[in-house]
Formats: sequence, C-alpha cells, structure tokens
Amino acid sequence: MSRIGKKPVVIPSNVTVKLNGQSLSVKGPKGELHDTFHPNISIEIKDNEIIAARSNDFKENRALHGLTRALIQNMITGVSEGYSKTLDIVGVGYRVEVKESNLLINIGYSHPIYFMPPAGITLQAPTQTQIVISGIDKQLVGAVASKIRSIRKPEPYKGKGIKYSTEVIRRKAGKTAGK
Repeated sequence: MSRIGKKPVVIPSNVTVKLNGQSLSVKGPKGELHDTFHPNISIEIKDNEIIAARSNDFKENRALHGLTRALIQNMITGVSEGYSKTLDIVGVGYRVEVKESNLLINIGYSHPIYFMPPAGITLQAPTQTQIVISGIDKQLVGAVASKIRSIRKPEPYKGKGIKYSTEVIRRKAGKTAGK
C-alpha cells in the first residue's frame, strides 16, 4: 500500500469540497480550484476527510494513488493558505520592479523585459533584487518561478542571474586558478 496514498486528507473548517464523479472542486478563503482525476482511483468524502483508494495493485495504479492524494492535499492547502516562491537577483545593475501587475526586469540585456503573469498569480518586488510569486495553484506558482528564472539563469563563475532564494550556486574557479 502507498504510504502517502493511504493517508486521508483532512478538510479544514473554512474549506468546502464538492465531488462529482472524478471531478473535485475545492473552495476556500483564497479562491477556488477544480481538477479531474484518473478513473482508476476512487475518491470519496467521509467525516471531513477525503480518501483516495485504488482497486488493484498494478504498477500504474500504485503510482496514481499517491499522486492523486498529493494533488488533493495541494489543492486544499492552496485555497486555505496559498503558495509562494521567492527569487533573488544577483548582479551589479540588475533590478526588478512591479508596474501595474506586470514585472519590469533589467537584467543586463540591451532592453528591459516585461513579464505578464498568468491569471491567479500575483507578483511583488519587496526590494529591487527580490521577486515574490504567490498564488493558490502550486503547479502554476512553480511554473511561473521557473519561467522568470529562465530569463537569466545564474552562472557558475560570479553567480550572476536570477536564482531561487533557497538555491545554492556551485561556484567554479576561473582560468587563473590553475596557475
């Protein structure tokens, strides 16, 4: 049995869950999320808990069991608390600012880069060298953070670029280190 899949997902008091076949809609104080799950996994709501179960032990169903439970947990956490990721900008003259809801990034190119976030994502720039991405969908928050990071990934010699706040850049020695 899947260790993750067999744990029930507890529904907080401020979250409403509706199940329609394999479609699940979760509504909370931060917003509303919908998702449809694989038909091999059965989902049921009992006593303020959501339980995901599989009918057999085929390899695909074992993998889907834990995945389904984790996705449901992420939906409930997203609508009740939300998710956020922080990016740091490292480099002389590199800066960022929020104009309306868009992000204006000056990162060493000959032109500034305007980034328009998708619906459901809010961008903040508490300082000129920090970006906070927040929203209720964990996958979308991670995808937007990855997209912004890909504008200029950190390089290994001086560490210049856009990096996650928890990321550690492995530094390389330059050409003069060998002599």
